[in-house]
Amino acid sequence: MNRWLPFEEPLRELEEQIVELERYTAAKGMNRSREIAALRTRQEELTREIFSRLSPWDNVQLARHPERPYALDYVSAVLADFVEIHGDRRFGDDPAVIAGMGLLEERPVVVVGHQKGRDLKERQARNFGSARPEGYRKALRAMKLGEKLGYPVISFVDTPAADSRPESEERGICESIGRNLAEMSTLRTPVLVVIIGEGGSGGAIALALGDWIMMLEHSVYSVIPPESCAVILSAFDRDASRGPEAAAALRLSARQTQELGVVDEVLDEPLGGAHRNPDAMASIIKETLIERLDGLCQLDTEELLQRRYEKFRRIGSFGT
Repeated sequence: MNRWLPFEEPLRELEEQIVELERYTAAKGMNRSREIAALRTRQEELTREIFSRLSPWDNVQLARHPERPYALDYVSAVLADFVEIHGDRRFGDDPAVIAGMGLLEERPVVVVGHQKGRDLKERQARNFGSARPEGYRKALRAMKLGEKLGYPVISFVDTPAADSRPESEERGICESIGRNLAEMSTLRTPVLVVIIGEGGSGGAIALALGDWIMMLEHSVYSVIPPESCAVILSAFDRDASRGPEAAAALRLSARQTQELGVVDEVLDEPLGGAHRNPDAMASIIKETLIERLDGLCQLDTEELLQRRYEKFRRIGSFGT
């Protein structure tokens, strides 16, 4: 059953009318197909209207939608013969991060990414997608294996932030994030990044330093979650309830992030969001990954590294 967000309330009411009319006509054996078709047309028109004027906070809600496809959903749809690896060879395994190898068409690739959970039990097991140090070290282990074998790396980013509890600090969460950034900047194989939901803080960027960075249309990418931003800054009275205002100030939507030069490409989602048609979204991602990798794999290693260096040196530059 669809879970409706607050700004989708008019669509929920239309859907209830359609379902009730279909139920009534089935029970009475009547033909009300024209009325149902008219309501469906109106629903599509209203969906286009609503999604054409989403606020930054609406986008945050969509990026967090509980039915939105997660990394493993895309892995199963995009890759063949995926084999997951576990553990960082230093402490243990972190279910908040997935890593492994598979085939993109006929090309072997390494995949890393954040993984949230569908129900409460899985969310708790995966720490709601907030990675611990061993998660980032597991991802780096996989990426270095890809470098050794000459396999491109694909990263699916979807996290509110890295885990910040004392035990993660004790095990070196800051060092693990910094190490990933340093290693990914010189990884001698192509790196493609897809931000599929939330791209939050250093927890996101630790898996997001790549040669080509994509965001799904309704994903977000920010130095901090809006609610945390509102709590920290006096401009928002240090009030988490002012998260919607902070979201607007952070310029965290996909189009705004692309305008800032932080990401290279925005992938359009099916009408109503990726969760409305996961198969279509997976097809778009797969086609784009294949096309972008075809270009990147034609570059020699030194040119690839130089382009990556220049790409990240340009971020944040401005003119007067």
